Amino acid sequence: MSVEVPQFPGFRMTTLGNGLKVIVREVHTAPLASVWCWYKVGSKDERPGLTGVSHWVEHMNFRGTTNIPRDQVKGIIEQFGGSWNGYTWIDQTTYLETATRDALDRMLFIEAERMGSCLYDPGDCEAERTIIISELQGGENDPDQLLDQEVTATAFKAHPYRHPTIGWLTDLQSMSRDDLYGYYRRYYVPNNATLVIVGDVDAGEAVRRADQAFGAIPPGDLPARPRLVEPEQLGERRVTIRKEGTTAYFKAAFHAPAVTDADFFPMLVLDAVLSGAKGMNIWSSFRTPPPQRSARLYRALVERGLASAVNAALLPTEHPFLYVVSATVNEGASLDAVEAATLAELDAVRARGIDADELAKAKSQLRARLVFENDSVTNIAHQIGYFETIAGVDLYHELPARVAAVTADEVADVAARYLQPSTRTLGWFEPLAGGGDAR
Repeated sequence: MSVEVPQFPGFRMTTLGNGLKVIVREVHTAPLASVWCWYKVGSKDERPGLTGVSHWVEHMNFRGTTNIPRDQVKGIIEQFGGSWNGYTWIDQTTYLETATRDALDRMLFIEAERMGSCLYDPGDCEAERTIIISELQGGENDPDQLLDQEVTATAFKAHPYRHPTIGWLTDLQSMSRDDLYGYYRRYYVPNNATLVIVGDVDAGEAVRRADQAFGAIPPGDLPARPRLVEPEQLGERRVTIRKEGTTAYFKAAFHAPAVTDADFFPMLVLDAVLSGAKGMNIWSSFRTPPPQRSARLYRALVERGLASAVNAALLPTEHPFLYVVSATVNEGASLDAVEAATLAELDAVRARGIDADELAKAKSQLRARLVFENDSVTNIAHQIGYFETIAGVDLYHELPARVAAVTADEVADVAARYLQPSTRTLGWFEPLAGGGDAR
């Protein structure tokens, strides 16, 4: 059945006979098209012993298919002057191509091949093992990234959000080709996927072409997905990493609502007041620094010379995740001072909320970010697919209205409930002058 959305002309949703959801949005500003294929599988679907398998499978799916030799995967799109990529995170895995509109059939062909015909040559699996382990070790040499990983693993006890998307080293060392291929065949089926096409296309014709490319791929029997609920945190947790380095880092993590929770948008406004508005596009929003000059944490830490940078992140996720405040400690300042100043600012907003001017400025900045992060067919296609994967595309259409509806009382309420000392996890990275590695 095909559904059109009246308030968005040229927007069509269709489910093919094999269960593949196809969403098309016509955007006729340039002769371009962007194709994203989304799979509802990410690191939250992994069990101990297979952490990192979603990300590794993503790598393998660029290694050639039955009808696309590995050395031609890149060239198919690049000959049209286009770009391609993909990523894996906690809730999803996705692949994209953006090129001129006359490349639409080639883009659909690539994604249909990726869904049904990847090869998983044993030699390629071993080559990717080496690449991914090197990537993991490179991340561990980044103190901020390492601290983020350890804080997340400490904040969660039960939910698989605690595992890093790249996986734990021992699992990457032991996983087999059969583990990878079996995971691919379980989750890379049309009834677990959403195909998004945005650009200078006719919606009806784009759906017909998608059906031609994907319609013959059979659906699969999806594994049961138990809903794991993280137990309530009853006391402050801490993690300290002491390792060779030159800069100290501080993090404070608080359990945060899922994107479908009524508390999410008041928390989003709260974050804009504390650290600057960042929008909701994890593909592009965080590449542009947020406006921070009037943000509370910037004034408390950077303007006072305690930190060279302060950031925070509230990300839209299917299940409750984390709100994380991060600070890079200035040379000459101490982790104790940065922690005290950060927690004092969070305690202040928890006790007194925000004022009307802060609310108005935060909402204005968020509205602007929502516009900027839909500035291309690639970004529009990302947002449609991302929100369809975690919550449903209707929420994507409601974002401006949901931000506009937030009140100062709602912000004060979520600050009081979510920023409690008993539910926080604090992280320190203390650099050692040389040698040593104690955690």
